[in-house]
Amino acid sequence: MRANEAAIANIEWSGAPVSTAAPVTDVDGGTQATWPRTLWDREIHHYPSPGRRGILLAIVVMATITCYYQQYVSGAVSPSILAHFDMSFRYYLTIVVVSSIVGAFASLAASLGDRFGRANIVTFGLLGASLITVAGIPMANSKLQYGGLFALLGLFEGAVLVATPALVRDFSPQVRRGAAIGFWTLGPVVASLIVSVVASSTLGWLHPWQDQFHIAGTVGLVVFLIALLTLRELSPPIRDQLMYSVQEQVVIEARARGIDVEQATASPWRQMLKPNVVVPAIGVSLFLLLYFSAVGVFVIFFTSDFGFSQAKSNGIGNWFWAADAITVVAVGIISDRVGVRKPFMLIGAIGAATMGFIFASMAEHPNTPYVTVIVIVVLLSAFRGFAYAPWMAAFTETLESRNPALVATGLAIWGWILRVAVAVSFLVLPFVVTSSSPIVNYGPRLQAIEAQYGPAVSTARALSAPTAKALAASTGDKAALKAAVLEIMTKEHVTAGVAIDKLLVLKAMPKDDRAYLAAHGRTVIAAKKTAPQEWMHWWWICAGAQILFIPTIFLLVGRWSPARGREDREAHERLVAEERKALATT
Repeated sequence: MRANEAAIANIEWSGAPVSTAAPVTDVDGGTQATWPRTLWDREIHHYPSPGRRGILLAIVVMATITCYYQQYVSGAVSPSILAHFDMSFRYYLTIVVVSSIVGAFASLAASLGDRFGRANIVTFGLLGASLITVAGIPMANSKLQYGGLFALLGLFEGAVLVATPALVRDFSPQVRRGAAIGFWTLGPVVASLIVSVVASSTLGWLHPWQDQFHIAGTVGLVVFLIALLTLRELSPPIRDQLMYSVQEQVVIEARARGIDVEQATASPWRQMLKPNVVVPAIGVSLFLLLYFSAVGVFVIFFTSDFGFSQAKSNGIGNWFWAADAITVVAVGIISDRVGVRKPFMLIGAIGAATMGFIFASMAEHPNTPYVTVIVIVVLLSAFRGFAYAPWMAAFTETLESRNPALVATGLAIWGWILRVAVAVSFLVLPFVVTSSSPIVNYGPRLQAIEAQYGPAVSTARALSAPTAKALAASTGDKAALKAAVLEIMTKEHVTAGVAIDKLLVLKAMPKDDRAYLAAHGRTVIAAKKTAPQEWMHWWWICAGAQILFIPTIFLLVGRWSPARGREDREAHERLVAEERKALATT
């Protein structure tokens, strides 16, 4: 509200204001541009009608969902990707780190959306991401190529996912911001849900991991065409203002004639690098560590620690993302009705941290029933969504309170900090969960060997490491055979004849499988013993980070009391009424 008052005070009204707007390129009015120009010049110079605004917001949300879908699809088939490229778990996480860092700097570049617009960043960024997803990554011939292409995908993702919330802010007055941001927040949530649903539904018959990327890339190309033909954005003089409600449309458009866009967007970093922008961005990045861990390693966690299949692990993800999707929209709408954001953030953060610690303790109980796991992750996800949608709405309102012409710059700061936090977390993860590499790298083949040669595997596990390796190298070593018989007799309490029969069963196993079992079997068994505690420590870190988010809530603009929020709205409405009256007499 103070920003509005300052803007009004600085405007010099003239009897016949001159508009410097370019010819209208949109059906909302004015001169139509040529067809090729409409694919680049996407500005509209009048605030759109509610129906048109809803369509534009829907396109932005659709683009957001698609971009996140392409970014997250690798998590659904990560065990298969690791096996295909003979990639270690640490190498896989390094790829995520590099992609996040590239995306962080792309987020900073997306701050140019304040000067040059957001729509083309979204449209053509989506095209680049879709081409990489549908054709580039599936054709990668090495883990280095895969990593390079995934980093390039992060470049487009970092730019698009700064421009999209900026567009949502442009088309959503503050009284409806919670609902609009709630729908935008569906982007990563619905994308994760789509990844889980598609993977759990198709992995049974679409075995190659590349098919998941083909599907995501094809969807992206379709959404790109929709955005290319239909996505528009507000002209700078209109979007560079704070709009509290749609009733201010006439005032906003009148003010636009007196706004100097160059002056409003001067020294953007100096204007926006402030504590109430930077510190809340750090806070929410810590709060989202568990979310990004869920995106990146949920499937790995549930397959390695609980022994679930990829499809079943993705099924847990279905519940997690569905709960989040429902919550972010519902709470966004409710926060608009109540007129405050901060109480929802506080309740959500406390609930998410509590459920985070419960979820962490579950890691040491890998026999937890599947239904119980689902209940815990649903509550964890719902509380997370309860906090995040109101936070995002309040953050955009905080940016507007500093300078509504530099919202994209503020979001670029948020995007950079968020992606750096992701990069750091995935650098730390393999040092906390050291057991994941052998389980992920060797576990799938060992499971296949055990499924086919169960009795032989049991015999192999009764042997000492030197004896097992000697037998794997040659079954003709008399000393090794004698040692093996004695070890089986001692450990399994059987006669020599039974021990010899067991060795004959082991001998029937292919030599390559015996060698693989001897080389990695004990390493994986040892890793599985330490994995639950290591995963618990990691989830503890994520839950604790959610607690650190709480103090940063107080730096955002907005009231705690609905009554005080209502007083602010009424005061603002009186101010706008006076301005409308002044316009009518001009």
